[in-house]
Amino acid sequence: MVEIKTDASIEAMREAGRLVAQALTAARETAAVGVSLLELDRAARSVLDEAGAGSPFLDYHPSWAPIPFPAVICASVNDAIVHGIPDGYRLRDGDLVSLDCGAIRDGWVGDSAVSFTVGRARPEDLRLIATAEEALEAGIAAAVVGNRIGDIAHAVGRVCRTAGYGIPDGFGGHGVGRSMHEDPGVPNEGRPGRGMPLRHGMVLAIEPMVIGGGTDGHRTAGDGWTVRTLDGSRASHAEHTVAITDDGPRILTAL
Repeated sequence: MVEIKTDASIEAMREAGRLVAQALTAARETAAVGVSLLELDRAARSVLDEAGAGSPFLDYHPSWAPIPFPAVICASVNDAIVHGIPDGYRLRDGDLVSLDCGAIRDGWVGDSAVSFTVGRARPEDLRLIATAEEALEAGIAAAVVGNRIGDIAHAVGRVCRTAGYGIPDGFGGHGVGRSMHEDPGVPNEGRPGRGMPLRHGMVLAIEPMVIGGGTDGHRTAGDGWTVRTLDGSRASHAEHTVAITDDGPRILTAL
């Protein structure tokens, strides 16, 4: 069931989204060669703690996961697409890092992700990141009243496929509200004009995931959480929580 948010609820979600943006900024500014993924998690956690906010990631335990998620961010490096668990791994020169973060403020959730490189960037990594960001922008542009879920999916997928990249099947965006994952699902590839109509008050997480090797294959690592590319190629992830309004899409997870 899709919950339609009131304008007041969207304003409240904006506050949660702003905290997500601040936490991601803190983690990204902490990232450098030699810094551990745990340190990035601590940087994001300090932002949430200081604001008295909660994390929808911490202790999240879906039925398929062997353990509850132990952190407030997902930190996915190089061939990790999503759901990487922050650990003692220390960032190396040229690493491609994707950070995903959520916040709970006054019962409302925000969810966002960003990818970047550490140290000397590979040109192909910069192109991969730029494509994920372009796909996100295209998806947001399609998130207007009168369009359908398929229009968002098509916009995202077209950018990724045109660039020659893979899209991990089975992963995509979702509704956001009182919980992190709500209806409807928002695929990263689809047919325009299909799916649920978009209405004022719907709030969606739009999140392209792009595989550099051009194939869609992926596997789950031994920790039961981290999703990696099947061919070992690098991946990029970008995400915003977006409100559908009569005045156009509103990004709730911007600074």
